Amino acid sequence: MAVGPARAAGGRTIASGPWTPRIAAQLTILAAASFTYVTAELLPVGALPAIARGLHVSVPVVGTLLAWYALVAAVTTIPLVRWTAHWPRRRALLLSLMCLTASQLISAMAPNFVVLACGRALSAVTHGLMLSVVAPIATRLVPASHSGRATTSIYVGISLAVVVGSPATAAISLLWGWRMAVAAVAVIAAVVTVAAAAVLPAMSLTDEQLTRVGRAAGHHRNRRLVIVSVLTMVAVTGHYIAFTFITLIIRDVVGVRGPDIAWLLSIYGIAGLLAMPLVARPMDHRPRAAAISCMVGLYVTLLVLTVLALHRLPAVATALIGVTAIALWGAFANAVSPMLQSAAMRAGADDPDGASGLYMAAFQIGIMAGSFTGGLFYEHGVLVMFAASATLIGAGAAGMAAERHLFDTPVTQPAR
Repeated sequence: MAVGPARAAGGRTIASGPWTPRIAAQLTILAAASFTYVTAELLPVGALPAIARGLHVSVPVVGTLLAWYALVAAVTTIPLVRWTAHWPRRRALLLSLMCLTASQLISAMAPNFVVLACGRALSAVTHGLMLSVVAPIATRLVPASHSGRATTSIYVGISLAVVVGSPATAAISLLWGWRMAVAAVAVIAAVVTVAAAAVLPAMSLTDEQLTRVGRAAGHHRNRRLVIVSVLTMVAVTGHYIAFTFITLIIRDVVGVRGPDIAWLLSIYGIAGLLAMPLVARPMDHRPRAAAISCMVGLYVTLLVLTVLALHRLPAVATALIGVTAIALWGAFANAVSPMLQSAAMRAGADDPDGASGLYMAAFQIGIMAGSFTGGLFYEHGVLVMFAASATLIGAGAAGMAAERHLFDTPVTQPAR
């Protein structure tokens, strides 16, 4: 029989039995927050041509929206996480969601590219804060033995952003214009903000926790956490070199055009969503093997796409291999992200919010670097872009394999 949440040692709110309907609802709200934020972040990926035509700028210039977004998020994440470290966690989350709602309203009415970039910058300011606190909030709601699965539930929202959010905004952009797509995200963000305020507990930190957060945590001296963050930055850079231009890869390499691009983007996301339950349990019990396997799979998938770009195959074979490669790309890329964030929170177990903040800063730097350099590589040809992407993914996988204790779970003493 399900029982209500209990307060554990150290102020952790957990369910002492199976997850209750209330905890499931709270995790759903957190997943919805992640869904909305990532949908807003990735909106330019599916609407590149529409935004370029509407604002009379080039496609590579629109591609830099992701890079500027990531730059702002990378610069502001750690300071904001430290500034809000003593806040109740719900307050920090609500601040992020309110900024997201306002930013989408500004972006929907932007008369030019500069205003659009500034509107997106507003949500970018709190993007890292939101993704830094949302996973630790989820892990505080469940028993420690389920923390990996709680983190995975948050990434279900991120995967749904790719499965539903990005294709939906791409389709809306094609049918009714990109402004309508941004306005739809603004409405969803407002609804999620109200739901989060109503459903989530305040989650104030205990006196003991307050002594270990912010600057006192000393995460920059945590070797394991720094290595996780650096390898994350390398891998994410490699991923976004190619992913920023996935719509063009689908069109020019796989040979899928028009509205079918949105369907293939959905396949990418659906594969990532289906991968989540497959990695949830291994993430708690065999995190190192699971993470390295996903990184190797991602590397091989990019090599397959490189071969497709290099050699002309019959159209049917190209489509079959290409669709399979895009699906596997989505599965491996979406599966490895929660593993790396869980590794970061394990490495900084005394202050998981701060550890998550450092991880998210590294993640955003990777997005920024990948988006910027991806545009430069793309101008020199898709083969150059794929080579750079695969090289960095391979380097990330090699680094994870070389550090044997990177994914170790800390041994905790039972509460007395």
